[in-house]
Amino acid sequence: MGSGWDGVNSQELGRAERAVPRGSEQAEAPRSGEGDEVTGAMANDGGRKQFWKRSGSKVPGSLIKPGSKPPTTPVKLKKVSTFQEFESNTSDAWDLGDDDDELLAMAAESLNTDVVMETANKVIQNHSKLQEQNKLQEEQLQEDKPVPFSELPSVAYGDNKLVKSVSESHTSSSAECVTENSSMQRSQSLPHAPTDPLEGEVADHDTSATWALTEREAFRLDKFKQLLAGPNTNLDELRKLSWSGIPKQVRPITWKLLSGYLPANVDRREGTLQRKRKEYFAFIEQYYDSRNDENHQDTYRQIHIDIPRMNPEALRLQPKVTEIFERILFIWAIRHPASGYVQGINDLVTPFFVVFICEYIAAEEVENFDVSSLPEEVLQNIEADSYWCMSKLLDGIQDNYTFAQPGIQKKVKMLEELVSRIDEQVHRHLDQHEVKYLQFAFRWMNNLLMREVPLRCTIRLWDTYQSEPEGFSHFHLYVCAAFLVRWRKEILEERDFQELLIFLQNLPTMHWGNEDMSVLLAEAYRLKFAFADAPNHYKK
Repeated sequence: MGSGWDGVNSQELGRAERAVPRGSEQAEAPRSGEGDEVTGAMANDGGRKQFWKRSGSKVPGSLIKPGSKPPTTPVKLKKVSTFQEFESNTSDAWDLGDDDDELLAMAAESLNTDVVMETANKVIQNHSKLQEQNKLQEEQLQEDKPVPFSELPSVAYGDNKLVKSVSESHTSSSAECVTENSSMQRSQSLPHAPTDPLEGEVADHDTSATWALTEREAFRLDKFKQLLAGPNTNLDELRKLSWSGIPKQVRPITWKLLSGYLPANVDRREGTLQRKRKEYFAFIEQYYDSRNDENHQDTYRQIHIDIPRMNPEALRLQPKVTEIFERILFIWAIRHPASGYVQGINDLVTPFFVVFICEYIAAEEVENFDVSSLPEEVLQNIEADSYWCMSKLLDGIQDNYTFAQPGIQKKVKMLEELVSRIDEQVHRHLDQHEVKYLQFAFRWMNNLLMREVPLRCTIRLWDTYQSEPEGFSHFHLYVCAAFLVRWRKEILEERDFQELLIFLQNLPTMHWGNEDMSVLLAEAYRLKFAFADAPNHYKK
């Protein structure tokens, strides 16, 4: 059975005609298109009327036959009095015949040979250009290979020659990362397992002595060298460039500049280095012999106990390293009686010492390097530079180490308030299990997370800290908040006070690398952007 109208016969149509009320002659015919909706099209099929033609090959739409001209002025439709007259005056696409043949005929009449040739030539030209672009892309892919570091020239800064070593790895620029990814995605953490403390800067650890730079790394290294080679280094630009990590080859000179140890003017740097190194060893002559005096015995003994707790292990066990660290820490304590030596300060020397020693060695692993094999003059330079840079760092956070350590107490309280706002569920979970922030976050503030992440990650973290205003004091708070929330899943799974505390004091970061630190720093920057200028935001 077809559509509801297929069975309409002549008698039914007659009844429909007689049912038209008197006076319908005054009604206007439906507008064009309305007749289609009301009645559809009617076609002759064996003497019967049908609303819809059953052929499925026709496409709806009316065509203007060639030679016919559309009316230029509106034509008033003729009044109709019967349904048959309305049908005869209404045209529909279904009754027009073979639409496809008419379309082809129209196309044949309207096509122009010149137009066809012009279009064909454009298609051929576009195809040729596309092939050339594909060829260029293939050539660029072949050329985009790691650049052997042996092909890059060494650059000398001051009186220290910069030797060839490993560069920083693929890191997303943190400043760019902040705009692109406003929230930290924990699934993005891609841990690495390098063994050298500085080799978190390459994706895979290579035991060979030849290191390779990618094209991007070589480009960034070149930008650093250009910036550092000018007569007056633009420190603002250097900070911006350093925020997302500093290449290992230029990290020593960059850290000395960003910490304020060296002046921006190139001509003054050599004189400053000589003067400050001489000043440090004058302190050694003046104070170091007093380490066995009754007034200083406790300080020296505590330093001697803490040094073996340093990291990396192989480095701290070398007698020469122990001797250097003892002098640095003792001189600093004597010259800063307001705080004196406090446990934790010993950790803050290590990154400077490791970075500055890399200025004089090639691509060897620092922790396996025999420090005593270096010339005595070089070791003295490293020792003096480490002392002054550590002093600059501690000048900004000295209230962390004065009596009762009020700076740390205040920062831990601020961390608690901040976490309660950014992740109330984690904060409430810790509170329900009676875990106090001081029990795990005190060490985060005292050691600047050095005991929580590998040394390679600490060095990468300090690249950004030295690029941030008050990085070690202010920005560190937001890094700690992002660091805690980073482990929210694991924290919420723990249902016991002891297990929670053990987890928070032994976080699984052993295989962390640059990508993990970049994500952490980006999230910390987002938190700082939201809360730093509105401290009441993290107060309930």
